[in-house]
Amino acid sequence: MQSRGSRAFRIETDRLVIRCWRPADAELAKDAIDASLDHLRPWMPWAEAEPSTLEQKRQLLSRFAEDFARGDDAVYGIFEPDECRVVGGTGLHPRLHANAREIGYWIRADAVGRGLARESTAALTRVAFEVDRVERVEIHCDPANVRSAAIPRRLGYEQADELDGNGHLVFRMPRDAYPGSPSADAAVQAYDEAGARVL
Repeated sequence: MQSRGSRAFRIETDRLVIRCWRPADAELAKDAIDASLDHLRPWMPWAEAEPSTLEQKRQLLSRFAEDFARGDDAVYGIFEPDECRVVGGTGLHPRLHANAREIGYWIRADAVGRGLARESTAALTRVAFEVDRVERVEIHCDPANVRSAAIPRRLGYEQADELDGNGHLVFRMPRDAYPGSPSADAAVQAYDEAGARVL
């Protein structure tokens, strides 16, 4: 029986490879983050601690890999198809409860405006409902982050009346709303850690 966290290790869309981080990705991850700090700092609290060293980045990605292996979380890198460049990061986080996921995302500064956050979020929405079999998916974002808030709206998420504990907007998609959403039509293939197709 599946424990917490997605069992989709690798997700492929038309333009992206979304997969669990490996320690060997540290240099690519550092390049994407270091080149985007002014862009990330207003919205991503973790960016305040950057730039980190290459060794610190390796340790962080190693922890992400261990979290995935234990089923505690699913933190993904967003790569170009040849996996030689990181264009962002995302995740399916079990912060809400066992039958729900929260999707978070960031895109490197020079890749903004290409629809990559929308494409990766649609893919993770499919994985959450069709692989993890959750009952609800949420996206939380700062009210001032207009670009970020546009993504769940375009994918069929509904905005909640209340803010979360951080004062962020909350967008929700329950399972019964998923089949009619744009996310359900996203072109996605997903594979487990052994390479077996799960979606």
